[in-house]
Amino acid sequence: MTKINASTKENRAVGRRKSAAARVRLEKGKGTIVVNGMPYEKYFPYFQLQEIVMSPLKMLGKEKDYDISVKVQGGGKNGQARAVQLGIARALVIWNEEFRKTLKTLSLLTRDARVKERKKPGLKKARRAPQWSKR
Repeated sequence: MTKINASTKENRAVGRRKSAAARVRLEKGKGTIVVNGMPYEKYFPYFQLQEIVMSPLKMLGKEKDYDISVKVQGGGKNGQARAVQLGIARALVIWNEEFRKTLKTLSLLTRDARVKERKKPGLKKARRAPQWSKR
């Protein structure tokens, strides 16, 4: 679900993780990242989550080259941060195909497809069976 707008050189990409989905818009700028209308440092208050979001840009050395706007919904903060990371990486590849090799070797273009398994009837959780008692 990527779309190129050639007239304004603006790129859009989608990143997903668990039940979180991030729509990323990337354009040439000064390095500001806005997530759901607020700076990413405020939306992701923990340093670890901020590092996850910035990792595709840091690996390419482009932290101050692009303005990024993100709409993210669903899931928890960690899943949202991973979804934003994937969306940014995909948008960068659309912007410049030469970034693909670097991002691919760092596994930043791979979608993590692991999701929570559904609960099955007769079990307490997805695989946890009720405790068995002999008598």
